[in-house]
This record gives sequence, structure tokens and C-alpha cells, in this order.
Amino acid sequence: MSTRTARLDIQFESLEHQQETRTLGMWVFLMTELMLFGGLFTAYIIYRYEYPAAFAEGSHHLDATLGAINTAVLIISSLMMALAVHSAQIGKLKWLVLLLLLTLLFGTVFMGIKAIEYSQHYSDHLAPGISFEYPGSQSHAVELFFILYFAMTGLHAIHLTIGIALVAITILLTWRGRVSATYWTPVELTGLYWHFVDVIWIFLFPLLYLIR
Repeated sequence: MSTRTARLDIQFESLEHQQETRTLGMWVFLMTELMLFGGLFTAYIIYRYEYPAAFAEGSHHLDATLGAINTAVLIISSLMMALAVHSAQIGKLKWLVLLLLLTLLFGTVFMGIKAIEYSQHYSDHLAPGISFEYPGSQSHAVELFFILYFAMTGLHAIHLTIGIALVAITILLTWRGRVSATYWTPVELTGLYWHFVDVIWIFLFPLLYLIR
């Protein structure tokens, strides 16, 4: 696993300038993603205020234990990613690869648990537009809760899948010697994206699973 010197693109004055610009670009991108999730969060808050009892009823059909496990899984994955970034900064590339593999593993575990949850919702006829059946006068409001639930967790799952792909690419770049103690921008940018996705879930878990 050899290392290469970072290449300076002609539009930048120095490697530091290049790295700072790319980091700023990632932050700008994450702000646009925050606005995307913000629209869903806003819709959720409005309808939860409008139908508090129905949303609480819908929340009771979610498995809070699995949600809590997934929260712990993502928190651990964020720790692994933070340690990976530190390993890249000090040039410990073997540790970097190991920590990125662990991050990848925890991300995959999260997706597996989420797939189990989705399968259970489908079996319980709680999937809106596919097989939704719910008795009682608040059926439509409960269905609205599950529409927002699938929209928010589904969008998060898409972002996490992208994050898993980015981690895999970063591992490949490291293995090919494209990352070193003097050039670890790919690891830093992937880490920022990963932490963003994890923070989104930290908000989703109590909003969706812990309504009482």
C-alpha cells in the first residue's frame, strides 16, 4: 500500500487552499441536504400538531428497541469514522483501512435492521399505498404518519447507502495510495457526510419512535 504525493490543481495557490476549498464545498452541499430534510421535518411537525393522537398511535406500531439498536450502531459508526480521520491525519493507513471497514460494517448492519423493520411493516399492512389496512376512525391520520415515516426514513436510508458507497471508495483510494498524512481530504469529506447522515437519524429516532 504505497502512498503518492497530493496533486495541486492549477486553480489553487497551495495544498492547504485546495483542501479548505473542498471542505467548504462539502459544507455547502450538506446545507442543501439539510434544507431537503428540513422540508420533511416541517411537514411532520405540522401534521403531528394537527393529529397528535393518531401520530402517537402510529408510533406505537414501531419497534423502539430496533430503533434504539440502530441509533447505537450509527453512533459507534461515527466514532469509527472520527478515528479513521485521525488515523489518516497521522499517516496510520493500515488503521485507517481497518476503521473504515468497521464503519462500513456498522452502516450495513443499520441497513439490515431497517430492512427487517420495513418487512415487518409490510406484513402488518402498514405500508401506505401498497398494503395499508388500519381499523378505526383515525385510519387516514395514522396512514399519514406512516407516509411521513417511510419518506423520512427512506430518504435517510438512501443517504446512508450513498455514505456506504463513499466509504468503500475511500477504502479503495487508500489501498491504492491516494491517501497519506499530507493528503487526506477524501477521508475528511467522507467523514463529514457520514456524520451528517448520523445526526439526521439522531433527530428521526425520538421524533418517530418515542411519541407518547
